[in-house]
Amino acid sequence: MGNLTGRVRGLQTVASRVALAPVLIRLGIFVSSLAGLLLAYPAEVVAGQALPALLGVAALPALAPRRFWPTFAALVTVGGWLMATDGYDRPVALWRLTAVAVLLYLTHTLCALVAVLPYDAVVDPDLIVRWLTRTGGVLLATAVLGVLLLELGRLGAGTAGWQFVTIAGLLVALAVTATLAWLLKRR
Repeated sequence: MGNLTGRVRGLQTVASRVALAPVLIRLGIFVSSLAGLLLAYPAEVVAGQALPALLGVAALPALAPRRFWPTFAALVTVGGWLMATDGYDRPVALWRLTAVAVLLYLTHTLCALVAVLPYDAVVDPDLIVRWLTRTGGVLLATAVLGVLLLELGRLGAGTAGWQFVTIAGLLVALAVTATLAWLLKRR
């Protein structure tokens, strides 16, 4: 009984000390995760009885960003995308694919931010603005590069074009990885 009382007192202390910025970031995690899930899953599934489950999946990374839950939410989102395109024959639209990718990355980066913040942290709004600006730059560069690679694939019309795009994408990923490794060693 003493252990339960201690936990209740601990939760009361946490609730009395919680700051606004970490709560708002967690709300952003929930919203971006839920939006990604709703865009990925087919409307027939969302309109059915899956909506409460999707709400729960979106809430998990917001509640526990340091655990497995952000990865779990991303995997459920990707599973919904695969279900929609393969199981429900929804055509792959570039805007939807880009939006789901943007929301997955936004959820991931917000989880990374809130994971290092204590629940009672007083955060300068400039920190959040800089974080989101940097995230926006990454997302814009990725979207532009993705569209360019897609257009390169269409120029080659057929399997050879898609093979070229696949190889070009792998080379870009390799270059980014090598650059990041070099920057890490440079420190």
